[in-house]
Amino acid sequence: MKLGIKALITAGIVTAVAGCSSTTSSNSSNASIAKAAQSSERTETSRARDKYRNPVQTLEFFGLKPNMTVVEIAPGGGWYTEILAPTIKGQGTLYAAHFPADSEVEYYKRSLASFKDKISNDVRFSEIKMTEFSALTHHDIAPAGSADMVLTFRNVHNWYMRPGDEGVLKSFKAFHTALKPGGILGVVEHRLPEHRDNEDQKRSGYMKQSYVIEMAKKAGFELVASSEINANPLDSANHPRGVWTLPPRLALGDEKSAQYKAIGESDRMTLKFKKI
Repeated sequence: MKLGIKALITAGIVTAVAGCSSTTSSNSSNASIAKAAQSSERTETSRARDKYRNPVQTLEFFGLKPNMTVVEIAPGGGWYTEILAPTIKGQGTLYAAHFPADSEVEYYKRSLASFKDKISNDVRFSEIKMTEFSALTHHDIAPAGSADMVLTFRNVHNWYMRPGDEGVLKSFKAFHTALKPGGILGVVEHRLPEHRDNEDQKRSGYMKQSYVIEMAKKAGFELVASSEINANPLDSANHPRGVWTLPPRLALGDEKSAQYKAIGESDRMTLKFKKI
C-alpha cells in the first residue's frame, strides 16, 4: 500500500514538473515575441499599426515558438517580418515566400527588390531564407514536410480576386505540402459579413470567413480555433474602394479621411488550422 502511495506521489511530482516546464516554455516564447514587437528598431509607423494588427496576441494565438521552422507568405514590405525574424533568429528557421523573381508585374518587381534590400542591410534579418510564392505557379515555399507553421496575413483576397477558387485552393495546398503532419496554418484576412453577396469578394478585398474555412478544409486542414483578436466592429466592410478605403491605404486621399481613420483598419478573421 505504501509503495502505491509513493508511486502516486512521484507521478504527481512528475506531472507538476512537466506542466511547469510547459508553462515556462510558453512564457519564454511569448516574451520573445513581445521583445521583438517592442524593439526600438521598428519604425514608429510600423508600431502605430500594432493596435489594429495585434501582432503579439496574434502570434501567441497561433502558438509561435522561437525554435520553429516558419514560412511567411507574401511578406510584402516586411511588417510582420520585423517581428518574426528577431523572434526566430538563432533558434529556428524563417522562410520569406515573396513574389517570384521572374515576374513581369512591375509592382511585384519593386516590392521584391525593396524587401531584399531591406533584409540585406539589417542584421535582424540575416538568417532569413528567401523562397518564391505565386498562387498558381510558384509553390516551393519550403522543403516538403519541413515547416512547423505557415503564416499568411491579409493575402487570401489577392489569390481569389484574380484566379478565383483555383488560386485559393492551390495556395492552401502548397501550404499543406510544406507543413509537417500536425503543422499549423495561421490565417488573418479582411472579413466580409456572411449575409453579403459572394460577388463582393471579387472586388472588395474582403472574404467570408466561412469561405476561407471551406477552402482550407478542401486542401486538407482542420480548423483548430478562431479568434476575435483582430476584429473591428466599426468596420462595415462596405466602402467606395473596398478595404483600401481604410487605413493604412486611404485610397480616397483626403476625402472623408477623418471618418475612415476613425474606423481604423479592417475587421479581420483570425483562424488557426492544423494539417491532417
